[in-house]
Amino acid sequence: MHARSVTGAVRVTPRPGLTVAFGRGELPEVALAVGEHDLMVSRRHGELTYRGHQWWLRNTGQQLVRLPRGRMLHASTDPVPLATGYTPLFVRGSGYREHLVELYVSGPDDPGLVARRGAETLPPRRWSLDDDERLLLVVLGQEYLLYEEGPRPLTYSRAAQQLAYLRPGKNWNERRIEYRVEAVRRRLHDSGFPHPLLHDNSVGRPSDNSLLHNLLRGLVESTTLVPPDLCLMDDDGEEGGTSTGEGGTADVRGVD
Repeated sequence: MHARSVTGAVRVTPRPGLTVAFGRGELPEVALAVGEHDLMVSRRHGELTYRGHQWWLRNTGQQLVRLPRGRMLHASTDPVPLATGYTPLFVRGSGYREHLVELYVSGPDDPGLVARRGAETLPPRRWSLDDDERLLLVVLGQEYLLYEEGPRPLTYSRAAQQLAYLRPGKNWNERRIEYRVEAVRRRLHDSGFPHPLLHDNSVGRPSDNSLLHNLLRGLVESTTLVPPDLCLMDDDGEEGGTSTGEGGTADVRGVD
C-alpha cells in the first residue's frame, strides 16, 4: 500500500495486523503526517489496518473523513475495506480546508503507480443528446453551467416560459419537459450513467428534484454540457447550432 499527503509518503508491505496511522502527530504516533498546522485535525486521525487479505480504513479523529462519491466516515463508523487501485480521502480541517490523503493498493501482479507523461490523454465519457434535449437541459441547468455554488435546476414552469420564447414553434410546456427529462434519464441510466437517475420503487422513494440534480451534475462533470452551450439561450441563437453525437458539442472542452 502506498499512502501520500502534501508533506510525506509511506509504502508498506501487507502483514496481518499491521496498522498504519495518519494525522497531525509525529512519529512514532503516526506514520504519515496530515494537516500538521491545522488544529482541527486530530493527532491520530485515522488508521489503515491489514487483515483478512485487505486494507481497512478507520476514522479515529474528531472530524469527518470523506471518501469518493460523498461517503463519510465518523469515529463511530465501522471500518471500510479499500479496493485495489487508487482511493483519495479527505480529512475535514478548519474553515473550508480539507486535507488530501492519496492511497494506492496494488495487487499481486500490479507494478503500482507508473508515470505515463507522454501518453495520450483519455477524454471523459460524454453522453449523446439530440438538439432538443441539449437545449432543454441547458435551460434547466443554467446554474450548473455557470459553476455556481450549490446549483439547483430551474423549475419546469420557468423552463417552459423560456423555451416557449426561444423556440415558439416547438410547443414546449411543463408536461413535455417532464416527458423528455424522464426519457433522457432512462436512456442514460441504461447506458451506465455514474449517478442515480431512477427511483427505487421497491422502497417507496418519493419523487423529488434529486434525480434531475444528479442528471445535470453528471452531464456537467463529464463535459457533455459546457458553458459555451449557454449560447443556445441567446435571443438570436440558431436552432441546432451545435453537433450532437457521442462527443457532445463542437465547442472547446479542454486540450491535452
